Amino acid sequence: MSQTTTTPVPLLTPPTGTESTGTRTAPANTADREVKRRRVLDILDAKGQDSLLLTTHTALTWYLDGSRVHISLAGDPIAALLVDRDGDHLVTFNNEAGRMAAEELPAGVSLHTVPWYGNLHEAAAAVGHSSGTPLAEAAVATELRAARQQLLPAESARYAHLSAELAGIVTDVLSTARPDTTEFELVSALAGRVVAAGAEPLVLLCNGSSRSDFRHPLATHAPLGRRAMAVVCARRDGLVANITRWVRFDAGTPDELDAESRIAAVEADIFDATVPGARLDRIFGEIKAAYVRHGFCAEQWEQHHQGGPAGYAGRDPRVTGAATDTVVLNQPFTWNPSGPGVKIEDTIQLTESGVKVLTVDDRWPATTVNGLKRPVTLQL
Repeated sequence: MSQTTTTPVPLLTPPTGTESTGTRTAPANTADREVKRRRVLDILDAKGQDSLLLTTHTALTWYLDGSRVHISLAGDPIAALLVDRDGDHLVTFNNEAGRMAAEELPAGVSLHTVPWYGNLHEAAAAVGHSSGTPLAEAAVATELRAARQQLLPAESARYAHLSAELAGIVTDVLSTARPDTTEFELVSALAGRVVAAGAEPLVLLCNGSSRSDFRHPLATHAPLGRRAMAVVCARRDGLVANITRWVRFDAGTPDELDAESRIAAVEADIFDATVPGARLDRIFGEIKAAYVRHGFCAEQWEQHHQGGPAGYAGRDPRVTGAATDTVVLNQPFTWNPSGPGVKIEDTIQLTESGVKVLTVDDRWPATTVNGLKRPVTLQL
């Protein structure tokens, strides 16, 4: 068998040994899937093409509506998918097909296999019924990003559930922290709870008081000391929820309390700028102005990325002056303004009534900023 030859896999009869596991079913929602397929067909119509090859984690998990297409979190997807006018054709390796058929494959998607040493992309490009070379995902990256901006009802519900569960996990774990707890101990507890919730911990960061200058603090054996930050990005059913929280074991210094208040004010200005029809580059301009307006230096935005749209990627995309995507209703975001020793971050969704915070746990202390409850540092 050549590397580009595929073997169809029956859709209605899972491989022997998977019939009664009952451990997982594909999360895909039929109504949402139909809308997503229509959006992709519209892209094909606009480009005058008959097929599109999807190859990245972000595109695959979005289009398949939550299927897990990874083995290693650091590796490439173990599947590729051809969308043509006749249907959807998923190609995976022969040693992955059993799990994909039993637990990950949405209804109506045909499954094909190649040997574990085969070439997924070549095989997927050859399985459809269209002549010619399929459109590459990279050629329509902007259009695909626009297609997944507006979350549909079922995926919005899944995202809200994940986000709230993640916020509760962070509350549970950080509430037990002590000054002599090490950064590794804290993130390992967070990781265990995230995995137990059926999610993958994509990012785990922690800095104790001795390392508060670092914006992306990978954990060490250092104790937390008098204050600490924890950051978690967790993925479930393809969707990525993001959250940052702080704990403190004293009353805090006047400078810390002032900076925490001012960074929340920066975030409030970003929320105000996040409205349907706004362009990301113009929101980026508002972010830079907000830092100055609230007493940070004009270059503060250069010290760390500022966040952006969220959903099937941690940021989709990170906002910069070159990002011209237009904000739409029901789009998720994670903004994360930061300053020296301060940062604020939650996963939100833009609804008809305004910004809705998804990573929220009512047990966490909060204050009202511009009419919205926002987290403050937990004092233990």
